[in-house]
Amino acid sequence: MTQRASAADVERVFREEYGRAVAVLTRVFGDLDVAEEAVQDAFAAALRTWPGTGVPPAPAGWLITTARNRTIDRLRREASRQDRHAQAALLHVQDEPPEEGLVRDERLRLLFTCCHPALGMSARVALTLRLLGGLTTAELARAFLVPEPTMAQRIVRAKAKIRDARIPYRVPAEADLPERLSGVLAVVYLVFTEGHTASEGERLVREDLCAEAIRLGRLLARLMPDEPEVLGLLALMLLGESRRPARLGPNGELVLLAEQDRGRWDRALIAEGQSLVRRCLRRDRPGPYQLQAAINAVHSDAPTAEATDWRQIVLLYDQLLALSPTPVVALNRAVAVAEVDGPAVALEQVDELDLPRYHLFHAIRADLLRRLGRMAEAAAAYETAAEYTANDTERALLRRRLAEL
Repeated sequence: MTQRASAADVERVFREEYGRAVAVLTRVFGDLDVAEEAVQDAFAAALRTWPGTGVPPAPAGWLITTARNRTIDRLRREASRQDRHAQAALLHVQDEPPEEGLVRDERLRLLFTCCHPALGMSARVALTLRLLGGLTTAELARAFLVPEPTMAQRIVRAKAKIRDARIPYRVPAEADLPERLSGVLAVVYLVFTEGHTASEGERLVREDLCAEAIRLGRLLARLMPDEPEVLGLLALMLLGESRRPARLGPNGELVLLAEQDRGRWDRALIAEGQSLVRRCLRRDRPGPYQLQAAINAVHSDAPTAEATDWRQIVLLYDQLLALSPTPVVALNRAVAVAEVDGPAVALEQVDELDLPRYHLFHAIRADLLRRLGRMAEAAAAYETAAEYTANDTERALLRRRLAEL
């Protein structure tokens, strides 16, 4: 007896297969809009068909074949009416979609297309989540706290830029890969960091963004297993995600790392992340994501906050600072220095940094001042930190710290 499919089953397949279907059909038709419309049409057909027939054994193949055939029929009808866009898409039509083993390469091409340096960073993030993650325009608008028409316009402009600038649908040549790969990794990590600690709003975490970033990280790791920075980024995200269950208290309050119940950390994610870090170490080609992952691995090794190997963390930050000499890296290093050499030494280093509008600069400075007994200055720093964060959960923690003084 056929197992009927519910709307939830179709939605699950949509999330899992949308990116690969769009990627393949972009190659087939040479047009992102045509590919997206084709996939959406195929999913509409699935919603009508699968409740009676069940989910097919190879849903991605069903969707791609259905989308291709229905779209070619539509384009032929429109081309007969002198629709130049339809004629151009028909002229580009490639042979049959590739076998499953090659679909992964199509998604990699699409990822590099979405993350082309000719596009602004916000457009890269939006396109990546739209075309590879299957997020709707409404979901993207909610995730990045902009009106839906604004997000729709951002996506339309990005697609037009790809078309008008003739941005190629391909993985860069080997000589160009390191430069382009860094941009792709930056987009994926930006998606994760926005999900891990939302820049604005009431929620601290956006689980959907974290999940999508990790999914893209896994995809990259499968497609480029010899790139240590790809493995480093995936390890970094997994280790960060492992602590999510302990980051919020029973009333939704933010719980900092030193105060978290480590028994609630996800040990499976920690084991996977640490295994990736060890693979990176064996490659001996350190990069910023690998070093950040190694720092997180040291934290995850400690059974208690007091048992953390802070000297090892300072050494790793020294290497990271040599590769990425930014004020934010120096600020994070100062946090570790405070545990090794004391808050006075760390405060001297923090006060040399120029991060006047970064809320964590003021929050870290406030904590150091509090530990030194300089309560009035600490209170002023907590106030400034609370002013500069737009996340309500972070602001509530800073207010609690201020009240405790």
